[in-house]
Amino acid sequence: MQESRANLVYLTGPVSRSAGGLFDAVRNLGLEIEDGNRYSPSVMGLSESNFERDRSLWGKVDTQAFRVRGPRSFGYAPELSGALSLKDPALIHIHGLWIYPSVAALRWSRSGKPYVVSPHGMLDPWALKNSRWKKRISAALYEDRHLRGAACLHALNHAEAEAMRGYGLRNPICVIPNGVELPDAPEAESSRGTKRHLLFLGRLHPKKGLSLLVRAWCKVQRMAEESGWRLIIAGWDQNGHQAELQALAAKLHTSSSIDFAGPKFGEAKSELFREASAFILPSLSEGLPMAILEAWSWRLPVLMTTSCNLSEGSKAGAAIMMETDSESICGALSQLFSMDSVERGAMGARGRRLVEEQFRWPRVADQMTQVYDWILGQGPQPSCVLN
Repeated sequence: MQESRANLVYLTGPVSRSAGGLFDAVRNLGLEIEDGNRYSPSVMGLSESNFERDRSLWGKVDTQAFRVRGPRSFGYAPELSGALSLKDPALIHIHGLWIYPSVAALRWSRSGKPYVVSPHGMLDPWALKNSRWKKRISAALYEDRHLRGAACLHALNHAEAEAMRGYGLRNPICVIPNGVELPDAPEAESSRGTKRHLLFLGRLHPKKGLSLLVRAWCKVQRMAEESGWRLIIAGWDQNGHQAELQALAAKLHTSSSIDFAGPKFGEAKSELFREASAFILPSLSEGLPMAILEAWSWRLPVLMTTSCNLSEGSKAGAAIMMETDSESICGALSQLFSMDSVERGAMGARGRRLVEEQFRWPRVADQMTQVYDWILGQGPQPSCVLN
């Protein structure tokens, strides 16, 4: 007779593509945990327009989305708290901060049962400065109590763990990265001829450093055109930032070599990666960017800022590093343009090998399962936990 599995609830914001990389991270972790034999995961989050379209992507993981009342930025969904109590999980794992699910988790914790919190970079210094007063009010009302009450905090890397300590949190912290699905990727630049696309893929938000990239592209545009490069900016617009970027590109006379491709999902997203010759993320702040892991899984060389918190890429020779200013980005672009296809292919191959060795979902889920076991008194403290 098979031993019954303990109920586990993942509590988050939108449970659809609207959540960006967070959606992929929570979904893939849930699917991998479901395939194991220790826990039966469910997902509870906030309903919005893409939920029904994306519901099937959760597979066998029970997924519920609750209607938001009032401002979407807070995500007040009163039915969520009642549903969480009825589910009666042994443990909940909260993904993300500063919205109503944190309040629901804090109320649920009165049951005396433990919970894990994954901020996903939302306690990093740049992130805390963004909408600073709103976050200070949220911290005073509920978020600080929510964070301090966690049985364990989850950091995606040691830099994020240091940010948590800098915020004043003294909880145990498990350091476990996100994972990535490995496509059956062709060798970089096979059958592409002279067409070279430098791809950005993600939400269009000032945090991503895209205005710095457009300014840098202006300075190297002649070199880019001579070597056949185009910049492809793909992703969903947030608060009108795409119009700002397009206006900047027009002002700097770079519109002819920059394409805004809009949001891409599923096969359309895969096609972007297949057609790309390199990937860039000039972000000002990240937890651990899923887009870079995906780019490496497609054997693409990557240009990224140190704020992306993936120093493994530099050590493995899979990335060109840059700082968060246009001059540094110019230098990185020039370095990319001077590389031939063999050099770019070798860099991309090193990235693919890196994700195969360190960022596979089965490995991530195994580490997280050990953390859940430890919290519930079913196993020893894992080596990934910092006290």
